[in-house]
Amino acid sequence: MDYLARAEQLEDRLRGIRQDLHRHPEIGNHEFYTSSLIERTLKELGFEVTHMLDTALVGRMKFAEGGKTVALRADMDALPVTEATGCGFESENPGMMHACGHDIHMTAALGTAMLLSENRENLKGEVVLLFEPDEEGSGGAKRMIEKGAMKGVDAVFGGHVTPDLPLGTVGVMYGKFYAASDVITVHVHGKSCHGATPEKGHDALLAASGMVTGLTSLRPSSGDRAVLTIGQFESGTACNVIADEAFFKGIVRTLGNTDRLEMRQMIRDVVDTVSKKYGVKTDLEIGYSYAGVVNTENETRVLESSAQSLLGKEKVVRISEPSMTTEDFGYFIDECCGTFCNIGAGCTQPLHSPTFIPDVRAAVIASAVYAKTIDNYLK
Repeated sequence: MDYLARAEQLEDRLRGIRQDLHRHPEIGNHEFYTSSLIERTLKELGFEVTHMLDTALVGRMKFAEGGKTVALRADMDALPVTEATGCGFESENPGMMHACGHDIHMTAALGTAMLLSENRENLKGEVVLLFEPDEEGSGGAKRMIEKGAMKGVDAVFGGHVTPDLPLGTVGVMYGKFYAASDVITVHVHGKSCHGATPEKGHDALLAASGMVTGLTSLRPSSGDRAVLTIGQFESGTACNVIADEAFFKGIVRTLGNTDRLEMRQMIRDVVDTVSKKYGVKTDLEIGYSYAGVVNTENETRVLESSAQSLLGKEKVVRISEPSMTTEDFGYFIDECCGTFCNIGAGCTQPLHSPTFIPDVRAAVIASAVYAKTIDNYLK
């Protein structure tokens, strides 16, 4: 099948789906209208549909015996943003908007489902479509995995629209792509006294400041980029009183599991060293958030070559720098192998902006690329 030509023939149908999804954005874990629309479409195409986590969906279609099982993921939730696109199919849910392109992601996944279902007689194995809720919130990937969404899956693919690439192009990256993120929470307990006699107390504010200075200068030994941000700091009650309590909170972003573990240990070391220096006691918590995305080589190569065969080599870009933003797609990759790509949005406005409105042709192109990639991988 010529997946690109057929996807272009489906553009009007995909446009209708995209506009319907865009008009009815829903916040994480409340994607009920969205889930219902997706389920109806998948069942019409012959997919078996399983419900998870109230709004998550897993669609499966088996082909002839003997092939692999390949998954494609699309995120479903919208953002609490008031739309200002003037696109003609604006959000009908006040204060909510698909400002991150998830309407395009879902449309592309459904387009992929249409293409593969039409070509089912020529395929072997199984395709699994993962529709994930709450990606913008606490994440749905890990919870879907715990419910068995990835059972039997050999490889998983996915992507995100981006204004950084022109319409009609696909961006791929081998290896480390999106950062892991961990939230840091620190409570410092000192001893209050008069500001004129600091030697009689233990300055929690000064100690916390020393910790912040030390933490924000940390870098992993690999030389890869890491970002540690302290965004919240609270301490003190008066200008002439040594503070007995301090609190600060931040987030550390790293590339790959090795750097993640190293930075977590270095954070502990800094906090411990500064605590001893100032004679304070400190409660440190380092949470585990999104795992980051590290694309596997073979799957990235399959997607890259598939996209090149459809769009031409000049339309497939190798991304040179990983992103320090986070993306919970990494949980899916960690279960098997896979790759995550970027899709040119055809829109110059930034993600999460009230004016971000990707071109529907981004979904058309992504549909063809995903279908071709899955077809090649199943073979």
